[in-house]
Amino acid sequence: MHVGSDKDRSKSRIIIFLGPSLSMDKAKSILLDAEYRPPARKGDLLKVDSNTIIGLIDGVFLQDYPPTPIEVYTAIARGAKVFGAASIGALRAVELERLGMKGIGTIFRLYRQGRIEGDDEVAVTFNSNDYSLHSEALIDIRYTLYHAYKAGVISNDTRRRLVSIAKWIYFPYRTYDAIISKAREKGISSRELSALESYIQSNKRSLKEEDSIKLLRFLTKYTNNKI
Repeated sequence: MHVGSDKDRSKSRIIIFLGPSLSMDKAKSILLDAEYRPPARKGDLLKVDSNTIIGLIDGVFLQDYPPTPIEVYTAIARGAKVFGAASIGALRAVELERLGMKGIGTIFRLYRQGRIEGDDEVAVTFNSNDYSLHSEALIDIRYTLYHAYKAGVISNDTRRRLVSIAKWIYFPYRTYDAIISKAREKGISSRELSALESYIQSNKRSLKEEDSIKLLRFLTKYTNNKI
């Protein structure tokens, strides 16, 4: 995909829509020379100037309407370079890849390959002040449970059953406590669940965070004309 000349990049403003997927401190340690904005809402991308590089990571889901595909395409058609990852950015990149948006990261690829479906794979609720999570993204639950299985904390059968339980919990209420509580009701091994609770305390993984980092590293190279 052609994403602009070196001359274009050197003059471009960089705007990143970021919320709970990655802490601001970590983001700025990777890409300092950018304007960081809160999770994107419907209409936000229509306010962006044409010669802008946009990193779309987070958007609102429950609190308001997120940017629509038409809105993102309009920004592209006006001359903005739009890159997406991790959350709403990955979803929109799959929808608009043929129209000029570039997706980055594993979550984008999983959506594009059809291995995951639905907005609730990445949807979370969070504190609007500090972006601390009130719920967990299903994709991150899958990721953590996979690593717990690989570490021998839970069996593969328990992993599959926990993922199934997580899928049936409405995303604003999808937490590890809720999943484990429901798993106990269903008679899943108490020993494994207790081991998982301990594991999660210090080993919780976030694919959304990892993909956000990938996007920012990509943009660092891209804006320095290294790719």
